[in-house]
Amino acid sequence: MDLADLTWPTVAALPRTTPVVIPIAALEQHGHHLPLFTDSLLLGEVVRRMRMELADEVLFAPLMWLGNSHHHMGKPGTLSAEPRTYLDLLSGLARNLLEHGFHRIVFLNGHGGNDVPARQVVFELRQAHRDVEGLLVLAATYWNLAAPPSMPGLHQREMGHACEWETSMVLAIAPHLVVGHEEVAAVPPGAGFEPAARGWTMSDRSDPGHIGWPSLATREKGEALLEAFSRGGVALLRRMRRWDGVSWDAPADER
Repeated sequence: MDLADLTWPTVAALPRTTPVVIPIAALEQHGHHLPLFTDSLLLGEVVRRMRMELADEVLFAPLMWLGNSHHHMGKPGTLSAEPRTYLDLLSGLARNLLEHGFHRIVFLNGHGGNDVPARQVVFELRQAHRDVEGLLVLAATYWNLAAPPSMPGLHQREMGHACEWETSMVLAIAPHLVVGHEEVAAVPPGAGFEPAARGWTMSDRSDPGHIGWPSLATREKGEALLEAFSRGGVALLRRMRRWDGVSWDAPADER
């Protein structure tokens, strides 16, 4: 169900155990070959596929395209919320839903820079509402919800930025927006100072603005990735629906 399409009495009549998805993405530079709206385009497609499968089981809020993208501000076109403004924005959206009585909320993320803020928000929300029984607030990034498909030629085993994965997925849904990816040189991710977490901007890592192997992208890889990630999202939401409201462990996936 799309929240934007419903009347308020329809929303009022929904079970308060209905999972609510807040999709969060970004508008930021994606190298020389992908559009600024890549993260939002791809998350929107994952959500579209999930919505078709879930029908009236889950409520989807409209996609939030403004993200935490200050590390990309060195490349023109990026639009980014101030980091603490972004924390407050996400927290406010979730608090709106809590005020309406919904107690199963997930931020479904499509941009790496939103991961830490989303985790911080769900941590703070649970502490602020520690006396509320049956409250489930989650932060999930779509490409972490399923293993990458086993298929010939898929080089990367994890997400980069404007990489083989993202380029392949854009080729699958909007090939006219991909510009000359076959000629783009690889930028290996490197290890930085792992296992320590390093503060960084894109200029610290990549002058052209991508990380990974865009030249290896194909439409077929993109379709396989989108299918795997949308299935992973559906599985998570159905586990949220089946949760008993008490247990620490989530119900197992239904196979």
